[in-house]
Amino acid sequence: MKFLTLILFALIVLLQYPLWFSKSSWKRVWLVEEEVSAARQNNVALQHRNNMLEAELSDLKQGLEAVEERGRSDLGMIKQNEILFQIVRIESPTPKQDPLSANIPNDQSTNKR
Repeated sequence: MKFLTLILFALIVLLQYPLWFSKSSWKRVWLVEEEVSAARQNNVALQHRNNMLEAELSDLKQGLEAVEERGRSDLGMIKQNEILFQIVRIESPTPKQDPLSANIPNDQSTNKR
C-alpha cells in the first residue's frame, strides 16, 4: 500500500511540475497578463493623444481660425494695426520659513520646567 501511495504521489508531482516550473507556468502567464494589461492602458492613452492630434489637424486643414490661434499662442503673432496688451501677474513671494524654526513647536507650554 505504501508503494502505491508513493507512486501516486510521484505521478502527481510529475503532472504538477510543468504547471509550476515550466516556461508556460502560472507565474509566467500572470506576468504576461500584467504586461498585456499595461500595454492596453498605454494603447488607450496613445489612442486618446492620436485622436486629439487628428482633431487639431482637421481644424488646421479646414479653417483659418485655428491657424490664427496657433500663430497667436505659439508664435506671438499679431495682426497688422493691432495692439497687444499682455497682462503679467506678479505674485507676492511666499515667506521663506527658517529650517531651524520648523521643528520648534508653537505651544510654549511644552517648554515649562
